[in-house]
Amino acid sequence: MKTVPLPPCKHRPRKYGGPSASEVLATRRQFLNPAIFLYYQKPLMLVEGARQYVWDETGRRYLDGLGGIVTVSVGHCHPDVVAAANQQNEILQHSTTIYLHPNVALYAEKLASKMPGDLKICYFVNSGSEANDLALLMARAATGNYDVIALRNGYSGGNASGMGLTAHSAWKYNVPHSFGVHHALAPYPYRGPFGYDDAAAGKKYADDVKNLIETGTPGKLAAFIAESIQGVGGVVEYPDGYLKQVYEHVRAAGGVCIADEVQTGFGRLGRHFWGFELQGVVPDIVTMAKGIGNGYPLAAVVTTPKIAQALTGKVHFNTFGGNPIASAIGKAVLEVIEREKLQENALKQGSAILTGLSRLKEKHKMIGDVRGQGLMLGIELVRDRATKAPASVECAQVVEKARELGLLLGKGGLWGQTIRFAPPMCITGADADFVLAALDEALKL
Repeated sequence: MKTVPLPPCKHRPRKYGGPSASEVLATRRQFLNPAIFLYYQKPLMLVEGARQYVWDETGRRYLDGLGGIVTVSVGHCHPDVVAAANQQNEILQHSTTIYLHPNVALYAEKLASKMPGDLKICYFVNSGSEANDLALLMARAATGNYDVIALRNGYSGGNASGMGLTAHSAWKYNVPHSFGVHHALAPYPYRGPFGYDDAAAGKKYADDVKNLIETGTPGKLAAFIAESIQGVGGVVEYPDGYLKQVYEHVRAAGGVCIADEVQTGFGRLGRHFWGFELQGVVPDIVTMAKGIGNGYPLAAVVTTPKIAQALTGKVHFNTFGGNPIASAIGKAVLEVIEREKLQENALKQGSAILTGLSRLKEKHKMIGDVRGQGLMLGIELVRDRATKAPASVECAQVVEKARELGLLLGKGGLWGQTIRFAPPMCITGADADFVLAALDEALKL
């Protein structure tokens, strides 16, 4: 395999002096959750990060093409984010919502300024799973109904309610937490019944939601929830007009519309700050996590004053949500995105990579589809373009080879057939060139 050099980097990692990767693996197997999986045949141990790069215990550098699973938005250990956390750490580490603190109020004001329409009321929690759980509680309290429509091929979290929404069997357990959840047809133009060549695809997929409302949830619909682009499902973009028509059907039935922006928000998609804006809609509830805290456990739910009133009839507080450190970090992340123009950079670098991927598709017959927006891109691999048989084994091999070349990628899709690329939004043009060169080499199986 030909070597592909990484772009130059000024950062010099510290010399690592801790336990070896094999020792850590043995300890992990003995004391950690046995269900946790590892990505590579030879487990990778990361010990340091700086912006778009990470280093293993040997001092080898990698380009983080997955951003810690779409979590590191402004770059590993960004100095401004680190400084905000350190400064608050030295003053007051914890204060719950039963007391006043300026950080959470100022952060809520800043976050609300990024939201369209009447989305102005913020709730802070610790993870995307918790955010989606709270969004369901809001929807059910506001409507008085219980049933929820989610999408096949979607992913909504690792807690009981999140897995109840999720349609991937690999993420679900054989317990009845899917009660009241109905799954609509995935609006998946590459594999679904209505493809890229069907101008009415958006309406046809939305009609399936309408049918579910009429036959499965008549008079009892609380909400429709969907990622703005399916992440774990393989970076699946919806046909034009899909969400607009779905939202019309849902609201006509008395339900509310929830947009899951856990992976798509905060400028990653380039053209817009939020993924739902790609479809020209404004949800009633928005959930967000991952990139919101650049790796810190922070998440949020933003809704309208009217829906927020539904939770005022009971006591509501959160021990950790919006604590001073989390709020300082969240506000610093928003400020870095603005100051360093990272949304614009996501559009620029993402467009260049997507164009390059289209050229690679012409060269490598294994690539069945390339798609995505900004710095959230998917490369679906197939064994045969006519049958679209998923190239699951080959996808794993490409990811392994890319790691050997110094590029860390993700996998997604129902069969693990899609390469996911979602790096920190601070990558450069030289990084984009490296990504394309490394993928070109890794695809030579």
